[in-house]
Amino acid sequence: MPRLSGGILGFPDFRGFTRQLVLWNLAAYFLLLLLGVASAQAALFVDAYLGLIPGMVLQHGFVWELATYWIVHHGILNTAFELLSLWFLGSFLEDQHGARWLGEIFFVSVIGSGLAGLALAAGIGSPGTLIYGCWGGIFGLLIAFGVLYADMQFMMFPLPFMIKAKYLVAVYMLIMLAMLFSAEKVFAFSQLGGALFGYLYIRLAPRRGFAFAGAESLYGMRNRYYRWKRRRAAKKFEVYMRKNRDN
Repeated sequence: MPRLSGGILGFPDFRGFTRQLVLWNLAAYFLLLLLGVASAQAALFVDAYLGLIPGMVLQHGFVWELATYWIVHHGILNTAFELLSLWFLGSFLEDQHGARWLGEIFFVSVIGSGLAGLALAAGIGSPGTLIYGCWGGIFGLLIAFGVLYADMQFMMFPLPFMIKAKYLVAVYMLIMLAMLFSAEKVFAFSQLGGALFGYLYIRLAPRRGFAFAGAESLYGMRNRYYRWKRRRAAKKFEVYMRKNRDN
């Protein structure tokens, strides 16, 4: 993944919600790896019940797979690249927008990616396609990075040249579009779905996220209720005092 051009050539801080996401994925990878080594049947069970298989969702109602497939990983190199990407993008965006915002856009993108892959797999008659990994969430973060920080320059590690964020995102999107014409079209379409839902989130969500806006709204409602109670008590007190004066 890209590195910041502003003199930051080392790894970003490993903390906050980004660290939790990376550790959850890492723990799930090794746990599922051990299950697969112990039993081939266990590996098949994990893919069938935790990975996203359109046929299992549409025909058997395994809707929870839309929320679990992102912790299923295959291949050490693919997983390492996923988690490094999540680390770099997540750390930067969490520093700028906070943990709640990061969590919201990541999981919105994960669900959107799953729905997109589900729709295409069902449309082309591939209900047995396995969708796994957290690339959908990563592409949501990537599109947010490219839109919100379009002109920020990054180093394309390990290549020794700089590139603006918007061009970096365009390269990834073009790769996914090209993959739509390959055997991995469902994977590519699901990642584009994650990017689309990430884009919709940054355009439609409140500046600090839905959770923060909801908490502020509830806090405001509570304050209005308390002000109403105080005004009502004050009116009752005025009526009481007026009656006492009249007597």
